[in-house]
Amino acid sequence: MPVTPSPIKIIIADDHNLFRKGLRNIIHSMGDEYLVTGEASNGNEAIELLQKEKFPPDLAILDINMPGKDGFQTIQWMNNHCPDIKVLIVSMIEREETILRMLKMGAKGYLSKDVETIDLKRAIDAIIEKGFYYTDFMTGRLVHELQRTSSKSHLPELNERETEILKLACSELTYKQIADQLFLSIKTVDTYRDNLFKKLGATSRVGLVIYAIRNGIVQL
Repeated sequence: MPVTPSPIKIIIADDHNLFRKGLRNIIHSMGDEYLVTGEASNGNEAIELLQKEKFPPDLAILDINMPGKDGFQTIQWMNNHCPDIKVLIVSMIEREETILRMLKMGAKGYLSKDVETIDLKRAIDAIIEKGFYYTDFMTGRLVHELQRTSSKSHLPELNERETEILKLACSELTYKQIADQLFLSIKTVDTYRDNLFKKLGATSRVGLVIYAIRNGIVQL
């Protein structure tokens, strides 16, 4: 008898009760493979929820503006205490600097609150399967901000293999697929990735992408 895969466990943190409940209902309507395991009206409640969770969620959907701890403070706490939980930002804020800051802090994707159900599902699936989700809106804002702040001074020296892996990290390939394409073990690719994190001062794959775009290593 085939084993039924575990659902993707999700928590939602948003201070607007009606939106939060509606988002939960939308997620549950997408199928049994998605399960909202908890809700919070602010960052403090989200942290309390995560501290109590015996089985932590796979994904946290966070708003940015919330009373108490906001989205920035919440994701910072998560980076320190539960870094394996991926974060999707769903907010009405569309300022380039705010989106860029959240990505630098480790958020795996951004959606506007007027998003369609199909886009929400696509974002959740992409973040769980590939580790990130970019919309055309996000990419446009990101490139605009990077072009505005671009600086190529004092670049760390990367060898040929590191540059190759950095370029592939900017694609939609998973790290496992990158390893297969380069005929390397996933452990070797993970080592190169960790070295890139240290050299480039990045803490996530998004950070690698930001560096590569800013310094002309890849073009979007």
